Amino acid sequence: GRADCPYYAQAELLADYLQANLPDFRVQKMVQHPDRWEQWLHDICEMHGWEHRRSPIIWRELLDRGGKGLLLGGVNDFLEYAQHYYGITSRMLTEEMLDIAEENLQAHREAEKEEEDVRSHINPLQIWITNASAPICYQLIPLLTSGEVFGVTTEVSIHLLDAAKFKEHLSGIVMEVVDMALPLLRDVSEHTEIEKAFLQADVVIVLDDIVLKHDIQSLETYIRAVGEICQVYAPLIEKNAKSGVRVISAGKTFVNLKAMMIITYGPSIKPENVIAVSTSWESAAKAMLARKLNMNPAGVKDVIVWGNITGCNYIDLSHAKLYGYDGAIWGPANFSRPLLNMIYDRYSTDFFFFFKVKLIADFCRFVGLNLDTAENMVFNHKQYVSIIFPSSSGQFCIPEGIVFSMPVRFQNGSWEVVTEIEMNEAMQEVLERLSNDLIEEKRVVLEEIKEKQPQGPDKI
Repeated sequence: GRADCPYYAQAELLADYLQANLPDFRVQKMVQHPDRWEQWLHDICEMHGWEHRRSPIIWRELLDRGGKGLLLGGVNDFLEYAQHYYGITSRMLTEEMLDIAEENLQAHREAEKEEEDVRSHINPLQIWITNASAPICYQLIPLLTSGEVFGVTTEVSIHLLDAAKFKEHLSGIVMEVVDMALPLLRDVSEHTEIEKAFLQADVVIVLDDIVLKHDIQSLETYIRAVGEICQVYAPLIEKNAKSGVRVISAGKTFVNLKAMMIITYGPSIKPENVIAVSTSWESAAKAMLARKLNMNPAGVKDVIVWGNITGCNYIDLSHAKLYGYDGAIWGPANFSRPLLNMIYDRYSTDFFFFFKVKLIADFCRFVGLNLDTAENMVFNHKQYVSIIFPSSSGQFCIPEGIVFSMPVRFQNGSWEVVTEIEMNEAMQEVLERLSNDLIEEKRVVLEEIKEKQPQGPDKI
């Protein structure tokens, strides 16, 4: 009932008496502030299919049977119910009812104030996931709330964003996530109104993908479609998200391009906080090499992915190391051996064909958001990994203004480029071609050129 309603006070007093004197009589009270009473009453009646207009509203629930509640009505109906079933009546003076109603309102205000104070001390990490109807999203949520990514003491609030046509699907995900009862999950919600997207976001994970059908439309058409998506997201992230928001681009298609265009269309977003995930190829390469060498993939380190992760890229094994390799020479846990020295047939055509085919097959399984990247951004890891980020200082002679995959180390929640890697002339030529591939994608989105020139493996 309404907190300041004298009739609710009368019904409450009778209900308390019945609960104290009857063995199987239980009461659940739902007190509403006067400002919110009308909307709450409308929602309750609409949910149950009832007709009721005044405070209080009283219904009976048969807990042993289940099903929806049985509407009794208002205070007079409840008094009549108690008289007929239990032979109990309630007599209260009007002045007494008004005093109790005033006391109820004051107690309700104090309870709301206490609740607001508690909520003010709760500041969960706000994570927004776009294209949340994608299958990878359902597997991603438990990993984000496991404590391995953002820390075991950091609570998170998940916001699922997608088009209105996926509202029912998002509702299903929300229901199942709530049923998981994840300890670090403060809240999970669905969103279909794009204007309200990314409110107070700390982390934005962009999962939007384009289904490529080259026999129907040209590659340039798909590239422009990605640009249109980013042209919507970037201003909203600027407007609604926190100033230090971190944006992670993931998926199967145009991962670099999405990160690049979010920076382009959102100039106030810090470029160093926008990255894309290249660990899909990296993990696939490590898994394939580990199978060939009959060892644990965790022992394969420093595999570098250069370039456009879902376009033209180059997997560099020249700096890769093996830890815990079962060979003739053994050492302590930090002892490593160069990977290429352990592959006897690395110069053969069969090896490169096997590497290419198996890598593509493994990539299809690894694609998505590899949480090692997010975890490395929070915790310090000594080894270097490949991530895709904006080239701002001309590292390795890569042009500025593109988002390029290269090796980095993570320090204090941020990254730094591994600059001690030596580059020969052939490698510089490879990086130049990889850079041109990304530059042309960006120029297609900006409508500076109409067609993209191939920069595929035959060119590298």
